[in-house]
Amino acid sequence: MRCEIRSPKGSVLGPLVVAGVSIEEDSLKDLKELGVKDSKLLTHEMRCALYEEIKSLCKVVVFLPIHPPEIDRYVTYGRLHRKLNFLEAIHMSRIIPLLMVEQVFIDAPDTNPARFSSELSDMLDPCPKIVAEHRADRNYVVVSAASIVAKVERDKAVELLRTEHGEFGSGYPSDEDTITYLRAWVEREGAIPPFARRSWKTWDRILTVTLFP
Repeated sequence: MRCEIRSPKGSVLGPLVVAGVSIEEDSLKDLKELGVKDSKLLTHEMRCALYEEIKSLCKVVVFLPIHPPEIDRYVTYGRLHRKLNFLEAIHMSRIIPLLMVEQVFIDAPDTNPARFSSELSDMLDPCPKIVAEHRADRNYVVVSAASIVAKVERDKAVELLRTEHGEFGSGYPSDEDTITYLRAWVEREGAIPPFARRSWKTWDRILTVTLFP
């Protein structure tokens, strides 16, 4: 049985979602035949449809959201990515025992996959064999499946935020609609939204323009 852990993390709004799936070796070909691949290469509609198929094919499908307040507690200015990688490793270590597998495939978030694998191994007892690689979601279909789970669950969380707080674009700092929304929020409320990741350097740009035009 194989499993994978996947966690997209670039947004300034909403949770980071860590997801894992486990599947019998014989079912991997079924995932490929369905067209499962890196979630970034699929439309929203395709991801949602494939998610239902993934749930029916996989032995275990599990995900954990990491909400902005928890992200901010672990991340300090200047060390964001290393701290965030460690936070992801903590949540992966909570998911892996639930999958009950002997080997896991991970799309490594660290620039040094071996270092990340070592950190994660230290958190697990017993520890399965860990295969951590960059762009593993393009090399292993089981990794692609977990990336779809993570993306769909994050999209659901973001859509709920839109229902509660209005349209804010994609939630990513590269989206000018998102930046415009955040600037307007700060001007109106005098504070950063509670569902935003305060530790993101994006706020340097937003607050400088908003508070010191």
